[in-house]
Amino acid sequence: MIIKTIINITEVFLLLYLGHAAIYYLFFAIASKLPHNKRSINGKFRKFAVLIPGYKEDAVIIDVAKEALNQKYPKELYDVIIIADSFKESTIEQLKTLPVKIIEVSFDVSTKSKALNRAMTIISDQYDIALVLDADNIMEDDFLTKINIAFDNGYSIVQGHRVAKNTNTSFAVLDAISEEINNSIFRKGHRAIGLSSALIGSGMAFDYHFFKERMSSIKAVGGFDKELELTLLREGHKIEYLDDAIIYDEKVQKAEVFANQRKRWLSAQLVYFRKFFFSGIYHLIKSLNIDFFDKVYQMVSPPRIMLLGSSFFLFILFYLLNMSATFSNIIITSSHYWFGVFIITSIALLTATPAKFWNNKTLKAMGSLPRAVLIMYKAIFRLKGANKKFIHTQHGT
Repeated sequence: MIIKTIINITEVFLLLYLGHAAIYYLFFAIASKLPHNKRSINGKFRKFAVLIPGYKEDAVIIDVAKEALNQKYPKELYDVIIIADSFKESTIEQLKTLPVKIIEVSFDVSTKSKALNRAMTIISDQYDIALVLDADNIMEDDFLTKINIAFDNGYSIVQGHRVAKNTNTSFAVLDAISEEINNSIFRKGHRAIGLSSALIGSGMAFDYHFFKERMSSIKAVGGFDKELELTLLREGHKIEYLDDAIIYDEKVQKAEVFANQRKRWLSAQLVYFRKFFFSGIYHLIKSLNIDFFDKVYQMVSPPRIMLLGSSFFLFILFYLLNMSATFSNIIITSSHYWFGVFIITSIALLTATPAKFWNNKTLKAMGSLPRAVLIMYKAIFRLKGANKKFIHTQHGT
């Protein structure tokens, strides 16, 4: 009797947890199709510090630095600042031939937050906007202009639209689609109903002095953008998203890189859920801070790929159990419920996926989806200590 009760409680908990997540994703996927407010142009030009931290990114940094200089924005109003951590001397010498600022850093334990904080203690405070890029990011040539317009319209925290630079392997395609689903649900969909966009770690811009002051308290080893985002939302700040401000980002190409990246992300989510959970509830009750509470929920919500795989597996499992005379008297959950969760999740992901991915390359990449799901599950059991050490994603297409 006790065992049956435990099994039934577990069934109901899983159904509520996964079912709520499926409905949540579907709601914001549909919301992403709603129009967002148009921006006006006031014409005030601000000075940008384009901050590009990189750890051993010798393979890509030269091309990225050159591309960053090609903005259709007044040249005297933006500086490209390369924060070089453990670069080769030959790479530094090549960078010195370009009109960029180079700040060499070195740490016992390298992190993006340390690199950014060190750089902002060295450069002057003459800037209006801090724009953070990854060492593999390439901006479209009107990126700074569009960010500047958003600041004209009163925003001081703006996330650009990060898209795939490459889709040359099945894992790169899956990573590219995952990125766009996140853009639809956590950025475009949220902004459409008045909630804040999620930050993504690069292609994000801030009022410079505000960013410098806030970053000084961020000591995260992994997921610094999540700690920063949660802190900003707790304080009541609004984060804008620009769907037409495009920045290209290299997608992971191999299973082992995919595994390391997801382990880092899952670890960061768990750490920040624990850190901000009670604060999220407190601020929801005290000041109806839905933005902050919503972000805390995101930290514990199942990743989309795991939700899809789990709901399908549970549908098959409960279908077989329902058919069994032995187990049908023990379980109370019908397989129809799990099939419903799977269908809702599938509709949400399809709705959030841009039409440009409806092609044969995506169909071929779907063959790697089961492996990707297994990698995510393995990552869950390897999270111990993952947020206490620097896990680097090597770039170089």
